[in-house]
Amino acid sequence: MGKLSGHRGGFSLIELVIVVVIIGIIAAIAIPRMSRGSQGAAENALAGDMAVWRSALDLYQTEHNGAYPTDYTTISAQLTQYTDVSGASATAKDTTHLYGPYMRAVPPLPVTDPSGAQAVPKGSNTIGQCASGGIPPSSVVAGGYGWVYDGAGNLYPNTGSVTDASGKPYNQY
Repeated sequence: MGKLSGHRGGFSLIELVIVVVIIGIIAAIAIPRMSRGSQGAAENALAGDMAVWRSALDLYQTEHNGAYPTDYTTISAQLTQYTDVSGASATAKDTTHLYGPYMRAVPPLPVTDPSGAQAVPKGSNTIGQCASGGIPPSSVVAGGYGWVYDGAGNLYPNTGSVTDASGKPYNQY
C-alpha cells in the first residue's frame, strides 16, 4: 500500500474559527451566570437567616406569654441566652431562667448593595432600632447596624430600599 502524497494531518483555518466562535458563545452565556454566583449565594443566606430569625422570635413569643423581645438593645441577649418568663436574660440555665437560647448567635448581614450606590453594612451582626408597625424601613438606619428591630416582633435586614437581582427589596425577605 502506498501513502497518499500531499495530504497533511491537522485542522483547517475554517475548523479553528468555528471552534473559537463556539467557545466565545459558551463564554458569553457562562460568565454572567458565574459572576452573579456570590451575590446569589448571599441572597440565599439572607433568606435562610430571616427564616431563623422568624422561628426564634416565634418560639420566644410562645414561651413568654405572647410577648416579643422588648427592644433592640435586649433582643440579642434574649434570643442567644437563657431567659425567665419576663425576658430577663442570663448566661447559664437556672431555676428561673428556663427558656432559650433560641439562636446560637446573631448572624452577620450577608448581603450588600450590588451597585455600590447605597451603604449597606454587610457583615455587621449588630441590631439597631427602627420604627414600629411592621413596615420595613425604606432607607438604611444609620449606625452601621446589620439588622433593625422594632420591638414588636418585626426584624429586618438594614438594607433600606436595596433590591436583589429580581427587584425584590432585601428587607421584604
